[in-house]
Amino acid sequence: MTTKKATHQQTKQHNRDLVLQTIFAHDSISRAEVARVTHLTRTTVSDVVNGLLTEGLVEEVGHGESIGGKNPILLSIVADSRYLIGLNLAQDKFIGAVVNLRGEIKELVEAPVHDDNGENALQLVYKILDQLTEKKLKPIVGIGVGTPGLVNTREGVVVNAVNLEWQDLPLSQLLDKKYKLPVLVVNDSQAAAIGEYVYGSDHAPDENLVVVNVIHGIGAGILINGRLFQGDGGGAGEIGHVVVQENGELCRCGQRGCLETLASARAVEKQMEMNSLEEVFLAFQEGDPKAKTVIAKAGFYLGSSLSNLIGTLNIQKIVLTGDMTRFGEEWLNAVSSAMRTGAFRRMTESTKLEIGKLDYRACILGASAFLLLDDYSLLFNEEN
Repeated sequence: MTTKKATHQQTKQHNRDLVLQTIFAHDSISRAEVARVTHLTRTTVSDVVNGLLTEGLVEEVGHGESIGGKNPILLSIVADSRYLIGLNLAQDKFIGAVVNLRGEIKELVEAPVHDDNGENALQLVYKILDQLTEKKLKPIVGIGVGTPGLVNTREGVVVNAVNLEWQDLPLSQLLDKKYKLPVLVVNDSQAAAIGEYVYGSDHAPDENLVVVNVIHGIGAGILINGRLFQGDGGGAGEIGHVVVQENGELCRCGQRGCLETLASARAVEKQMEMNSLEEVFLAFQEGDPKAKTVIAKAGFYLGSSLSNLIGTLNIQKIVLTGDMTRFGEEWLNAVSSAMRTGAFRRMTESTKLEIGKLDYRACILGASAFLLLDDYSLLFNEEN
């Protein structure tokens, strides 16, 4: 009896999630169309929809065009029925936001990071979350965190984040205990990949995609068939700490000649002997020869690394995000040229390289969206 009941409950939840996923994917959709897309019976869809209406997650929003018979009633997600918190800890400032179910940022809090002290960084996370959870937007149903470094998402542990001085930090456990909410911790570049995939340009549901985040560090998020690929240890896409220049400059990680020391925003600032990327950008805009050379060189090394990704994965769509994208076409052309000369020509010819649409929001939206990718149960007060 217990096994049958469990199986029945799993089937109900599967059907519920399938219907909800389908409604999420459309601005508005009829019950009949949901049944057609999901291959569920109309009775099952109707039962699930009634439950979603009762929960306040879905609403009826008017009538669609008839294809014979009555005009169908259209359904839509109630965007502000639930809220999620997304955190981006990868910049020189931490940014947190309350996000609704359509990925709209409703509240934003940011705080500058003044040093590399791990305890100070953790206290800053608490400070941002304290402010966000005190806002009037309710209910908040989960917290998604995008953090630099090697992350064990399954355990919610930041294994190693060099610039935050975090090692084996049980961040999910700490936040869950303090805020009594489901918490998901993911690498910032992987979060940015999810953000661009879900909320950026139109991406097919089963698309392969690499999103490369170039900020003070460099990382890639890899989506295969629309699913985040994290690798066996969670570190898939950690390209910033792959050595690309033998006996090169000492990296924060302890190695020499990592990609991060040559192509990141931090590397560009250092090579230009300037305090901020904004200063570098102004010099670049004014045609400073050194700035032009440094940016072209940074693009070259990034493109060379991307050619290795293409040779390994043969993924034909690469999106670039992060601070370095402000250098626009010249930087992008340098990346593209090195990428296309560094790998088998027939493979790179069909690879599309573009700049992302979401800037810092990609990580915030991706971290929050990741909470719902596999399981919508946190949206419900109790199992239906």
